[in-house]
Parts: sequence; C-alpha cells; structure tokens
Amino acid sequence: MERNEMYPIFLKASNLNILIVGGGNVGLEKLSFLLKSSPNAKVQMIAPQFLEDTLLLAKKHGVEITKKSYHKKFLEGKHIVVACTDKVEINEEVYNDCREKSILVNVADNPPLCDFYMGGIVTKGNVKVAISTNGKSPTVAKRLRQFFEDVIPENIDDLVKNLNEYRKTLKGDFDEKVEALNEFTKSLVNKNEKG
Repeated sequence: MERNEMYPIFLKASNLNILIVGGGNVGLEKLSFLLKSSPNAKVQMIAPQFLEDTLLLAKKHGVEITKKSYHKKFLEGKHIVVACTDKVEINEEVYNDCREKSILVNVADNPPLCDFYMGGIVTKGNVKVAISTNGKSPTVAKRLRQFFEDVIPENIDDLVKNLNEYRKTLKGDFDEKVEALNEFTKSLVNKNEKG
C-alpha cells in the first residue's frame, strides 16, 4: 500500500514572501485559499492580466499586483512560489527557476512539480486541521474538510483557551505538565468514543 510521506507544517504566511504566477481562475483560487487561512499573508501576484475578482481581493488584503510576464527576477527574496498560468512551459520554467534558487514551489495540477500541496483546511478559532490526499484527490480532501467542519464542535476554541489557562497554573517541569494535561483531557476522548 502506498503511503503519504508528506510532512505537514503550519506556516506563518505573514512572515514569508509568497509569489503567485498567474492571474486566471486558478490564480484566484490559490489566492483565495491562502488568504482565507492567512489574511495577512505577504503576497505578490504576477501576470499580464488579472480577473476583476482577483484585483478586488488583492486590494482588500494588500496583495501586490504586477501586470507583467514572468521573469526569474521576480523570485528575488521569495520563500514560496505557486505557478498557475495556463501555459505549461511557463509553469515548468517557474519550477526550474525555483529549484535552482532552492525556493519551495507548487505547480498547480502537476504533482510531480510540487514541493508542497495546498490541502483542505478546517479552522475553528485556534484549532486548524489540514488534510492531504498526497496530491491524488482534491475532491476527497474537500469531502473530509466538510466532514470535520461538521464533527468538530463550535465551542472547541473555548476548550483550547481554557486548557491554555489551566496549563499556566500547573507547577512542575514539562513532563509533569504534559501528564496533567493528558489526564485532564482523557475524558474528552472517552466521551467521544462512547457517544
């Protein structure tokens, strides 16, 4: 059986310089997805032309819009790049330029040319769940996202905040605190298993 060997991380997108190459529907989708999760992400978009909806969203979030064709000079200072033009050769050029500069890159709808995937995300306050199908099925990721949105209770954020306050009151070293929190939260898992 094939395994998903992706390593999930949560990026502070407001601390990174992100470039999206492409101004069409896929570019809008990638930008929307990113800003939904990280509304203060530092993003620049490059394309000869953009959809009106992209321009509106970009203005709302301070996204830098550059109406030019792609050139590798735009990679300067970037940490992450998403290539989503409708021209395969440009996407491949972006990929090769990024590999040369050790910049993480995602070429939309081309898993072999991706250092990372943008998976399904469920957010409830401080709780965030990311879902990956190893680039195999965005539809399954979407369905799982809908499932988790339904089953994770709305008040989960209150629980997280309360546990954080409780953690601050605990004495002892790290291991003792972990043990106390494990004991305190055990009933949550047992309750869900019985229910």
